[in-house]
Amino acid sequence: MKVLGILGSPRVGGNSDILLEQALAGARGAGGETEKIVLSKKKISGCLDCGKCNEHGVCAVKDAMQEIHQKILEAGAVIHSVPVYFWAMTAQMKAYLDRWCAFFDGEWRVHQAYRPRMQGKRIGLITVCGDSDVSTADPIVHSFRNTCHFAGLNLLDVVQASASEKGEIADNEGVMKEAYALGKKAAAT
Repeated sequence: MKVLGILGSPRVGGNSDILLEQALAGARGAGGETEKIVLSKKKISGCLDCGKCNEHGVCAVKDAMQEIHQKILEAGAVIHSVPVYFWAMTAQMKAYLDRWCAFFDGEWRVHQAYRPRMQGKRIGLITVCGDSDVSTADPIVHSFRNTCHFAGLNLLDVVQASASEKGEIADNEGVMKEAYALGKKAAAT
C-alpha cells in the first residue's frame, strides 16, 4: 500500500518532521511504499472559492496542488504532521486542506470520478505543540476529524505530542513508538 506523508511544518528536521519520518518508517516496516511532501517547499495558494472545481473536480488555481491531488488519490493512506502555530494549524497546512474542496461537487459530495479512490481512504494525523498540554492541538484534530467524517474517510489514530526545541521529540520514546505504530496501521491491508 502506498502511504503519503504530508509535512505541514516549515521547519524541516523539526519535531513534526521527525515524527512523520517515524510514521513513514512504520509504514515501510509493514511493507508499505512511502513518499513525503514538504508543503513549505511547494507553491500552494489558498482556495479562491471560485466554484470551478464543482463541475469537474479540477481546481482552477494552477500550482502544486494538482500534483498533490493526484498523489492523494493514488495513496491508500495519507499521514499529516503539523505543529501548532498560534493555536491552529500552520498556514501551509491550512492552504493545502482548503484545496481539498476540488474533490467535491457543488452539493459537497465526493465527485463521482474520485469516489472509488477516496471512500474509506486512511488518514493519519500527528500534531506537535510547545505547550505541555497536548490538547492545545485539539482544533487541528477537530478540523481533520470533521473532514474525514464529511468525506467518508477513515481517520486512524491521532498522535499528539509536546515539544519545543528542534529535535527534542526524538528523546520521547513513547511518542516515537506511537508515530511508528500509526505508520504501521496506515500501511496495513
